[in-house]
Amino acid sequence: MSTSPVPSGTFTPRPGAAPFHKQVLAQTRMETRLLLRNGEQLLLALVIPVIVLVGGVLAAGRVGLDFPAGAVNTLTPGVLALAVMSTSFTSLAIATGFERRYGVLKRLGASPLPRSGLLLGKVGALLAVEVLQVVVIGVVALLLGWSPSPGLVGLLGGALVMLLGTAAFASLGLALAGALRAEATLAAANLVYLLLMAGGAVVIPSTSYGAVGPLLELLPSGALGNGLRAALMDGTLPVVPLLVLAAWAAVGTLLTSRTFKWE
Repeated sequence: MSTSPVPSGTFTPRPGAAPFHKQVLAQTRMETRLLLRNGEQLLLALVIPVIVLVGGVLAAGRVGLDFPAGAVNTLTPGVLALAVMSTSFTSLAIATGFERRYGVLKRLGASPLPRSGLLLGKVGALLAVEVLQVVVIGVVALLLGWSPSPGLVGLLGGALVMLLGTAAFASLGLALAGALRAEATLAAANLVYLLLMAGGAVVIPSTSYGAVGPLLELLPSGALGNGLRAALMDGTLPVVPLLVLAAWAAVGTLLTSRTFKWE
């Protein structure tokens, strides 16, 4: 009979958690699938921004909106900002609020996945969905006549604005979901989304709002919209919007760390 040595671990189980990066990747994949399977989330992430873009371009001339750079070139960065806001704030807040209600977060907290891994998984899912949003909205905008020429600096500035905008709105969305009941989170997140879409200088430049325009630039929606317009239309690095978004991200993170309840 052969007495060759048996490789270690062949018959003896070695229990233990997977490496942290694999846990985060698995959580990211699951969170992304959940986002894309939810009809309401897809409505917020893709359908509404595309409708706003097409409707805005077609109606700009009829309602008296005169943009020097053209309607599609001006509205497309704003609609990209709206897409970031819809995913990283409204969708995240609503999903997290109901995960708290049904005890999903509590059960995940008992798994080997640490809370930092759960949050990183959610952020990874947001970024994956935002890549899809950029592709879909970009294709629709190109079909409508969008002609971007941001250059390398503009592309870098746009990427930084989207990343900081995601961080700012995600932290605010988690703060909202962690402090309110699920039903209250649903109502509040949708209300804030509608108010910012209509009057937060996210789709339309802040200069179109008259005297209140400079104040709107201090909102995360105004900073996100103006930052993407400056990056994609002018090809510049939007320093002030980036600072405003960084400040909102810090405020949201502080609020989340102090008020978020996992169950």
